[in-house]
Amino acid sequence: MTLDRRYRHHYIRMLDRRCVLPYPERPHSPLTPSFLSLLPSGRRLRNITSLGLSGTVLKWFESYLMERSFMVSMDTHFSGVHEINCGVPQGSILGPLLFNIYMLPLGNVIRTHNISFHSYADDTQLDIAMSPDDTRPIEALFNCILDVKLWMANNFLQLNQDKTEIFVSGPEAKREKQFLKLQELSLSHSEAVRNLGVIFDSKLTLIPHIKQVVKTGFYHLKNLARVRPLLSLANMEMLMHAFIMRKVDYCNALLAGLPKTNIRNLQLLQNSAARILTKTRRRAHITPILKSLHWLPICFRIDFKILLTIFKCLNGLAPSYLSDLLVRYEPSRPLRSSGTGLLTIPTVKTKTYGEAASQHYGPRLWNSLPEDLRAAESINAFKKRLKTHPFNLAFS
Repeated sequence: MTLDRRYRHHYIRMLDRRCVLPYPERPHSPLTPSFLSLLPSGRRLRNITSLGLSGTVLKWFESYLMERSFMVSMDTHFSGVHEINCGVPQGSILGPLLFNIYMLPLGNVIRTHNISFHSYADDTQLDIAMSPDDTRPIEALFNCILDVKLWMANNFLQLNQDKTEIFVSGPEAKREKQFLKLQELSLSHSEAVRNLGVIFDSKLTLIPHIKQVVKTGFYHLKNLARVRPLLSLANMEMLMHAFIMRKVDYCNALLAGLPKTNIRNLQLLQNSAARILTKTRRRAHITPILKSLHWLPICFRIDFKILLTIFKCLNGLAPSYLSDLLVRYEPSRPLRSSGTGLLTIPTVKTKTYGEAASQHYGPRLWNSLPEDLRAAESINAFKKRLKTHPFNLAFS
């Protein structure tokens, strides 16, 4: 008997004796959906019932949580069948849904302190606005974290101190004053944090995020260049979009208003991808190459994403927190501009930060569109016309 087969037999015997769990046990869950693998099913059913779910819906959940069994198979070997007392297996589709239901009461704990927050799966972020002379927001944050820890202790959870960070953005002088007050929280301070794949720095320049995208992009580009002679133009273009342009376009609306020097490296990445795709020498002019591929330059791709978001906001296809930022232009007296789909451009005090804000940059960009483009009847028609408009501006 080989060592590999001997190990399999030993593992199966341990499973039969219930000495080994089918998944790794975590004594202190760091707020992840895998925690549900260890939570008793009866407790989760009570959480579901508290939401007002009953009848067929409750029975559907109960069928997945109660009277379930499992076994482990390795090649032709099978372990004994054992009853599952702790919910769904780790990695199942139902796991994240049950985890969100289980974490719902945490929102009520945070709301009692009048603190804004948003959650995405197991990632919860608390947001406060503060000034150096006002300590009330910091006191509210301190009390909120204490209540969060208490709620977790009562619900078989523990706050992961290593993954809990404090991030402060604003002018450097004011940030240093706030850091002294935030030391009471005994949490680590970060100059940059990752939020849904985007790296935010304390100055909100997004330079660390751009550097990371460019670094990853050129790594993939180097590998793609090796297989370019083996692939057709169409197949290679699909890989370029999958590995390069997809990362460049991800959340690129956040780059609106940044200096051109900040996004220059992204343009160099796109240029390199276009040259490898078309097998063009390095010193060749890039504009005809991008035009032949119908690739918009980076700055126009950013504007395209912003204009598409504005169209969704004006037609009820976007969240309310975005739609509320836009105000339709309504003149005090009848003018030719009435009913043309224009937006009000708010006044700003600073050119660097004020004009780069979405409330100002977006409406100014929208008002520059032709009237027939703003009056598109559907999102598909708008996207079709919008692709032509910036293309003519970029390559005219």
